[in-house]
Amino acid sequence: MTNVSSFSARTIDGTERSLADYAGKVLLIVNVASKCGLTPQYTALEKLYKEHHAAGLEVLGFPCNQFGGQEPGTEAEIQRFCTIHYDVTFPLFSKIDVNGPSTHPLYAYLKALDTQPDGAGDIGWNFAKFLVDRRGEVIARFSPPEDPGGKTIRDAIDRALVG
Repeated sequence: MTNVSSFSARTIDGTERSLADYAGKVLLIVNVASKCGLTPQYTALEKLYKEHHAAGLEVLGFPCNQFGGQEPGTEAEIQRFCTIHYDVTFPLFSKIDVNGPSTHPLYAYLKALDTQPDGAGDIGWNFAKFLVDRRGEVIARFSPPEDPGGKTIRDAIDRALVG
């Protein structure tokens, strides 16, 4: 059976990492960008990570330059930006495509699922969020403007952590 644990991706430092390494964790998978109007969501994502990491939450950031060219930098530049401006400590991965013919296999899988509240289909913009339970099953998809620090996402994470 395919689930999120079936995939792997390159980390921002170039190391191939199996998402099976996160088995048993709750994941919030987000396509991120450094020069987007939604970039301040890094603050809420980092806060969620720090508050819930010990309970089993992992936030996984996947930089993507497909929306308005808002992630033009190299992996080193992205990492530096995230560290300096948002003190990001959650795992970041190498830049990927989330739509189109070069879509990363993980995102092809995520987009094919009719996961509520945002449903199936292409990623609409930076900061789309997928919540994955401890079994590696995608249990929620949130639109880019949905605040990761807001009640909707926090409640969904809390339910996943206890479930």
